[in-house]
Amino acid sequence: MEEAVVEEAAASEDVNLVELMNARARSYGMLARLFREEVDLPTLRELQKMRFPQATGNAAADEGYHQLYDYLKRAWDDSVTELAIDYVSTFIGHGVNGYSAAYPYESVYTSERRLLMQEARAEVLATLRENELKRGNWNEAEDHIALELEFMQRMALRAAEALSDNAEDEVIAYLRTSYDFLENHLLNWVPMLVADMRMHARTLFYQGLGQLTLGSLQEDEAVLRELLDSVEA
Repeated sequence: MEEAVVEEAAASEDVNLVELMNARARSYGMLARLFREEVDLPTLRELQKMRFPQATGNAAADEGYHQLYDYLKRAWDDSVTELAIDYVSTFIGHGVNGYSAAYPYESVYTSERRLLMQEARAEVLATLRENELKRGNWNEAEDHIALELEFMQRMALRAAEALSDNAEDEVIAYLRTSYDFLENHLLNWVPMLVADMRMHARTLFYQGLGQLTLGSLQEDEAVLRELLDSVEA
């Protein structure tokens, strides 16, 4: 969770773009991990060691940080069980219909009947193939939020590498791909997912994760837009 680092780096006149891209990658990687599976004890302890910013300037991110901090400062080892139960309740639910949980798939929120494996999944799959990426051995549909966040992580890492190689055209291409994916996919449905997380999550942890994710995406959109405006002007 490197949003504070990202914001500070983006605002600096002497911004180190490689550090900025790596900070973005770490942020997306951590968010993806928390959506991909339940929190285990090592992850819980890692989160408890993190320093959370008091204010980022983004209301959703600030609320998310506050909720996560409030939960983590009171968490014990047995909180792993509580979080596992809430993970299932929040993201899996009863499986009766498309309204029983905050289902972490873009198709559920962008298809008329809230079904899986719809047009959004095909579009994300095509984007992955265009960028020579595969989902690995994980058996979820490509429009799962964790995979979409991982896509952003990969693009940030590629941009960092291209910057180190002074490959300006590649850098611009990765930034443009990231911005378009953020606009056309994540920001197109995550606000609705977060609203459902607020409804179905029973712990401040998952309520906070939703708010932090939304705020992080909004902040990254601004960062990417500023960077693209500066290089494409």
